[in-house]
Amino acid sequence: MDFHRTVERAQRLAQLHADHKPLVLPTVWDSWSARVAADAGFPALTIGSHPLADSRGAEDHEGQTFEEVLAAVRPIVAAVDVPVSVDLEAGYGQEPADLIAGLTEIGAVGLNLEDTVHSDGGRVRTTQEHATFIAGLRAAADKAGIPVWVNGRTDLFMHADDASAVLDEAIERLKALEQAGADSVYPVGIQDNDALLTAVTSAVTVPVNSTAHPVKHDLERFRRLGVGRITYGPLLQFALTDAMKSALAPWAPQQG
Repeated sequence: MDFHRTVERAQRLAQLHADHKPLVLPTVWDSWSARVAADAGFPALTIGSHPLADSRGAEDHEGQTFEEVLAAVRPIVAAVDVPVSVDLEAGYGQEPADLIAGLTEIGAVGLNLEDTVHSDGGRVRTTQEHATFIAGLRAAADKAGIPVWVNGRTDLFMHADDASAVLDEAIERLKALEQAGADSVYPVGIQDNDALLTAVTSAVTVPVNSTAHPVKHDLERFRRLGVGRITYGPLLQFALTDAMKSALAPWAPQQG
């Protein structure tokens, strides 16, 4: 690891969040997609667990080990000269300090950490448990001297039959993550609900991350709703899948 370069990239990522409202981080999964996004002018990127797993023939929800993820991410980070954040799912059973050490050793400067513990039957961490984990990440990054951007994610809305019914609990959790040191918070599953997005963005002072589809969603709408950070999850890869199918369809063998 080039320590000074990694620190500079981490500082640049923080500044980008301050300068762009919202900051759009295309979610990439290999060196090719990272270079395409960087060449298109995006100043920072994120690597998603779902598209990364799909590109490697693995399962999402921690179907890879932390070591396998780091090995896959290393060449992606090296392929571009922009800050890169990485979706670390629920942490792969690792301690916060080990996640920070592994991440920064390969030059990544941001992370996403969710509260669905896939290695433990898919249970959801309690608010305090998740906040404690986020605090551990913050402390480990501070100790390492690298201002790693921590995106604290909750899946409460996604797990609920009625997302509005868990709004108060979700806001309490997001506030706890902010107090624990999260630089941004990520309530998954409400990207199409204006009322819920507005409620969340009004409740915290750090940027709120929303999932977006690069074709079906509108950037100005997210800006109007107060969203401070946008990532694509698997939706960029899904959009390219649709485009690839359309391109290949006229060339496919005809049936009958």
